[in-house]
Amino acid sequence: MSAPAPSGERATGFTQRLVEVFLTGNLSPLLLILSLVAGAMALLGTPREEDPQIVVPVIDVMVDVPGASALEVERQVTTALEQIVRRIDGVEYVYSMSRRGQAVVTARYFVGEDREASLVKLHSALQRNLDVLPPQVRSYVVKPVAIDDVPIVAVTLHSATLDDHDLRRVAEEIEARLQQVPDTGTTEIVGGRPRRVRVEADPVALASRGLTLGQLEAALATAAVAVHAGQGQRQDRALEVELSARAVDAEALRRLVVASEAGRPVLLRDVATVHDGAAEVDAYVRFVPGAAAGGDLTDSRAAVTVSVAKRRGANAVSVAEAVQHRLEELRAEILPAAVDWTITRDSGHTADEKVDELIEGLAVAVAIVVVLITMMLGWREAVVVALAVPVTFGLTLLVNWLAGYSINRVTLFALILSLGLVVDDPIVDVENIHRHLQRKPKNPLQAVLDAVNEVRPPVIVATLAVILSFVPLFFITGMMGPYMRPMALNVPIAMLMSMVVAFTLTPWMSHLALRKAALTGEAHAEDASPLVARLYAAAVRPLLRSRAVRWATFAVTALLFAGAVWLAAARAVPLKMLPFDNKTELQVLVDLDEGNTLERTQSVVAELAEVTRGLREVLDVTTYAGAPSPMDFNGMVRKYYLRRQAHTGELRVRLLPKKQREHQSHDVALRLRAALGPLAQAAGATLRVVELPPGPPVLATVVAEVRGPATAAPQELTDAALRLAERLRVEPGVVDLDTSAEATPTELRYVLDQEKAALHGVTAAAVAAALRT
Repeated sequence: MSAPAPSGERATGFTQRLVEVFLTGNLSPLLLILSLVAGAMALLGTPREEDPQIVVPVIDVMVDVPGASALEVERQVTTALEQIVRRIDGVEYVYSMSRRGQAVVTARYFVGEDREASLVKLHSALQRNLDVLPPQVRSYVVKPVAIDDVPIVAVTLHSATLDDHDLRRVAEEIEARLQQVPDTGTTEIVGGRPRRVRVEADPVALASRGLTLGQLEAALATAAVAVHAGQGQRQDRALEVELSARAVDAEALRRLVVASEAGRPVLLRDVATVHDGAAEVDAYVRFVPGAAAGGDLTDSRAAVTVSVAKRRGANAVSVAEAVQHRLEELRAEILPAAVDWTITRDSGHTADEKVDELIEGLAVAVAIVVVLITMMLGWREAVVVALAVPVTFGLTLLVNWLAGYSINRVTLFALILSLGLVVDDPIVDVENIHRHLQRKPKNPLQAVLDAVNEVRPPVIVATLAVILSFVPLFFITGMMGPYMRPMALNVPIAMLMSMVVAFTLTPWMSHLALRKAALTGEAHAEDASPLVARLYAAAVRPLLRSRAVRWATFAVTALLFAGAVWLAAARAVPLKMLPFDNKTELQVLVDLDEGNTLERTQSVVAELAEVTRGLREVLDVTTYAGAPSPMDFNGMVRKYYLRRQAHTGELRVRLLPKKQREHQSHDVALRLRAALGPLAQAAGATLRVVELPPGPPVLATVVAEVRGPATAAPQELTDAALRLAERLRVEPGVVDLDTSAEATPTELRYVLDQEKAALHGVTAAAVAAALRT
């Protein structure tokens, strides 16, 4: 009995039989056609979006604690909530913010935790521990945040003649229509004053009739009451008894009876003035054109932004196109002639551009390979390699689609990275087949088999080496793990498919394309380019003949390597994990000290916008004061959507497309910071120029947490943080420094005289209600 063949021989036999089957059978043309069709279907059918889908459940718990100071909120409410949230299974980090009358506790779960399950666990934990919360907690709101809440389209309505109230009413109608577009998700309106019916009481008229603000408020509260009173019977019929509310409009409120005087009704119009119109201003949104757009650079318009997100798994490109198509229809249906609109964000277009860049890069790479191989071997060999590359990428995109991944910037980065690797296998195959056909007098079919068998071991080893070098990416933890997962999948799959193509289609295509030339003895010199051969020989021959030349070459190589290491150690070149991404959008955050008015913030933001619009790359600037701009992926992690205070503002800067400007967005950001920094410093504002990161966002580039003993007073921690900030400010490379310490606000505090209040029959609750009203 013969001994069994070793495993290596079995593997070699399998691959050899695989090559023979595809070389002599009819499977190769079928595989070629199927791979190209499958690749086209995957390219068209895979959802396209700018960022990969990262499941990082982030849930905010917003608690309303009226009347409590920041220290009381922190010690009585926030600490208790932190303990409740920290005990929930799957929670990785807990952040909190305590301020007067309000607490925000954020639960950030481990990457990959199910969003719905995380939300259920948090709700359950809060309900089980309601008795732990102090009685002054009036209410709490649980708000989950996910990447699908990030808008993919933002349209800014602006007008030279209409105010923000009129724009808001147009935006509300547009928002309702856009919600009907298939696969759209959350929509939001930022800016503009909504319609309000406002009642302004006349204190003199109230006093003359013996009425108080509390009585007036109670009468208004009953104006829109609708109650189901129950069931009754009448004439052998069952009746539903209801108290219907009166339609609440300005005229109906003016006729509302609020009291009676000497048997006569007192109407609301007798003691108050009723206004039906715009609400009070709580935010400013303005739109200013930039130098790149031309036109009047002194123009500044009231604006309202409508943002639209997509549903999970939907194609951002198709949803964005559908939204813009619907906007074009609405322009003719409901948009007044005085209203213009500008698409200030289009993530679908950005994602589509990146896919187009991949196809363009693939075409350029294939063209370069074809030219080089034509110069070295011949045009037939070049055609074989040129066909192998799209087949490999088609199979890779098919696997990417079946695995549930989208086409995003990380997927495209992986495919572009593997572009220079996937051509190696077919080039090695084709070059060796070319050599065997030209140098060995044997049957072309056998020559192809011998050539592939000869290079099979190095092709397998090289492919496995590249695959193994990318396997560790699967084990990256944290947010970077799922962010880099498309690269961990697509690069090894591309290399594996390249090896499969090298053992199946490349031999068949080489035999089909080169056998005629081999049989007919068409002229093929030993080297297609004698000049290249002579240059190579001139470079290598001295190394082979002279020991001194060899050692000198080794020494120069070592010196260059040491110099490269020194550049990094001496900080002569920056070290980054990912390169800068050339974006078409920049964000400028403006923070004034707490206590500044909304109008002061708007004045500073407008001054910064005037400088920003003058940059030649700027298409337009949308400014926000007292309200956040539509959230992006970076702002979701950094919680920019919570910037709703009167002292906060921001600028959204839209740049020319990258092919139409000379400088990258990072260079523009550096120039912008240099131009705006002195203005912000003079206004007493803290400035941050924010670029969308090329990788997963973080809280900041550098974050320092200041901690102290449990007995430390808040002011001690604040002083320590400010001292640390001053130290970091002198560190090279540190810019846009800010702390979470808040300025001491100006307060108007009423202290109730309990004795006098009791003598006059006034309760503390009545005084509080009057002040609130």
